Parts: sequence; structure tokens; C-alpha cells
Amino acid sequence: MKNATVFGNHGPEIPQQYDFRLCTEHPGPIPTTLGTDIVVADDLSALSDADTVLIAGWCPGPDFSAALGSAVRAAYDRGARIVGVFGGVYVPAALGLLDGRRAAAHWECTDDLARRYPRVNADGSVLYIDHGDVATAGASATAVDLCLNQVRRQHGAALAMRIGRQLSAAPPREGCQRQGPAPTALGPAPDSLAPLLDWAIANLDRPLTLRDMANRSGLSARTLNRHFLEQLGISPGRWLLDQRIAWTRALLEETDLPVETIATRVGLSSAVNLRRRFRNALSTTPAAYRHSFRSPAA
Repeated sequence: MKNATVFGNHGPEIPQQYDFRLCTEHPGPIPTTLGTDIVVADDLSALSDADTVLIAGWCPGPDFSAALGSAVRAAYDRGARIVGVFGGVYVPAALGLLDGRRAAAHWECTDDLARRYPRVNADGSVLYIDHGDVATAGASATAVDLCLNQVRRQHGAALAMRIGRQLSAAPPREGCQRQGPAPTALGPAPDSLAPLLDWAIANLDRPLTLRDMANRSGLSARTLNRHFLEQLGISPGRWLLDQRIAWTRALLEETDLPVETIATRVGLSSAVNLRRRFRNALSTTPAAYRHSFRSPAA
């Protein structure tokens, strides 16, 4: 149900861009892993006019009916986007939609997915992989990240960030970030980076360095860098730049601020530096991005 929180109604302050419906092969009470049933009124015919078909994480893995497979395939053939989360990844894999492609898989079932579908490059290390027409998320907890990424692609970074803030979601996570290591060794889990990430986002206008973040966390720079790689799969510097680019996109969409001012607000020091970083990240200029994603409210 995490995807419903992203695509649902967020009140009058946030535009509702999606009509979200649940469907199942046999309508009625459906058991869930939450220990309670949900009542689903629509059958698979709801897929006939869906723009995005999201196959939930509690789908029973490789064991799904021919009717479900046919309905998803028909939706894909007419142009619908297919999203598989956790066990739902098996559906597009079985239909051949992931042949020759990388697919995010939960680290516990990566080997099984690869064995069943050898033409799929199953990746158990990343949060999600989005090919546009087909997207996959390795774990149910990453469904919010993947759904927010869809909002960002279709309606801009500002709306995605507003929804994320209302949900008190974690800072925006790119698909390349790590799911989390498998428990292969005994010992204490690394301390959560969440308080440090919140502090860094609140201070993005400052020229933060690895040493600043290490001092804040009470760790050595080397230990902090290791924690970032273990928990997020990227370096502190890369994470900071991702956040600065995300806030740049939101400010370009929702304000008339000049690029020089935005550069100062997001900690990129100058318009020249911002334009270079922005082009490297998104293959476009701030001006072109603002023209494409300008919010009508702004």
C-alpha cells in the first residue's frame, strides 16, 4: 500500500495528478502481510485503461495465474508502464519484458530470479531500476522511492518533493543507492545516517565538506565514507550533489529566482558551477529545464 500513499489524495495544497485504483483477479477480501484483509472491488479489467500497472510487493512471486499474465501483457502492448515491486518483479520477467535488461531484485531472491529467467540481469544491490516502460524495485520499502521517481519524471521534482515531505519520507533516494547489505557477518549494524542526512539537507546552502559531516557525526572521515558506501551505495560527496541538484530542480520549477541566487541557496557557489553540475547530471541547462517543467502556480 506504500504506492497508494504517493499516488493518493494529499489535500488541497498539493495537486492530485493520479487516479489510483486497486484491482485483483478475484474481487473481494484479499489477505495481506499486515495481518488484515483489504477489500478490492475491481477485477483485472481495470488494467484495460491504466497508464501505469503496479504489481504489488506481496504478489506471490513466480506463482501467478495465466489471467494475470495476459492482462499485464495486454496493458503493456497498448503502451502502459509496468512496475514490479519485490515479488511483483517476477511478472514482467516471466513475460519477457526484462529480457536483456537489468532488474532490481530483493537480495534474498536475486539468485532465484536469475535462475528462472537467465536473460534477466537481476541486481540485488540497488533500490530500483527504471527503464521508462518497465520499472522494478527490489524491496517493498523502496516502493515509495520508485513512485516518487515516477512523479518526478512526469510532473517535476517540486511536486515529488512536496509529496515526499508530506509523507515524511526519507531524503530523495536515487535508484543506484544500495538496498542494504545481506547479514553475512556478525557484529553491530552501522549507526543510522538519518540524523546526519537531515542536518545536511537543512544546511545545503553551506559549502559542506566530508570533514564537516564527519565532525557532525562524531566519526572519522574514513569511517563516515565507509558508512555511506555500506548504507547508501554512494559517497558523501555524491549524495550531497544529488540533494543539491534535487533542490535546484524544485526552485527552477516553483520560483522566478535567478540561477545565481539558486546556486547560493543550494550550496553550489556560483551560476557557472551550477550550470556545469546541472548539465552533467541531467544533460540539459537550468533555463531549458525551467522552460519544460515550469509550475503554472509559479
